[in-house]
Amino acid sequence: MLRKISRLFVIKSRAEAFLIIFALALGATERGSAYLVQYPGWGGQLLFLACTGAVFMAGAKILDCLRYEREARETKAGLDN
Repeated sequence: MLRKISRLFVIKSRAEAFLIIFALALGATERGSAYLVQYPGWGGQLLFLACTGAVFMAGAKILDCLRYEREARETKAGLDN
């Protein structure tokens, strides 16, 4: 039962990955806009850029991991044959 529940939190496809990245981007821009209000000027803009930059890095890592896991599955399937 615990295994079935844990599968809900595994990213299985690129579409799911893009949805998660989109949600991260929405949160990051919301947090970044709050920084712009709290810290007007260069400080707020740099914090905003840091928030959005983190989403780019996380999104790239998620997509790379999906590719790596797919290749590992294909290699394992090839070895099993």
